[in-house]
Amino acid sequence: VAGLGNYGLRGTRHSVGMAVVDRLARQLAVAEGWQVDRRCCADVALATTRGLELVLLKPRRLMNLNGLSVTSAAEIYHLHPEDIYLVHDDLDKALGKVAIKLGGSARGHNGVRSCITALHSNEMTRLRVGIGRP
Repeated sequence: VAGLGNYGLRGTRHSVGMAVVDRLARQLAVAEGWQVDRRCCADVALATTRGLELVLLKPRRLMNLNGLSVTSAAEIYHLHPEDIYLVHDDLDKALGKVAIKLGGSARGHNGVRSCITALHSNEMTRLRVGIGRP
């Protein structure tokens, strides 16, 4: 589960993907387990829930380069694009509204575009979190 955003701009609406992954880590009781993984240039926490092993990821790169971190983590943890969930902001959704999308285009989102390009696939599931337009 990759929370897309700009690592240096945490707390902004554009980096809501990271906030969602932080919240998930707290709910799974692994929030104290974040580790910097230099191999994928990201913060990583591992969790298990309902028989599933999860890799939680917060790239330490700019949004436009998040795909490099996601791809490196996928290689390290032997994940396929269809195993990956991208959590990201969506300007076209009202603040706080969420939607799940399987595959498809980036719809103008540079972080998703970066993941599609780096993984050579658009088969990732996306959790789109509405941030509304300014």
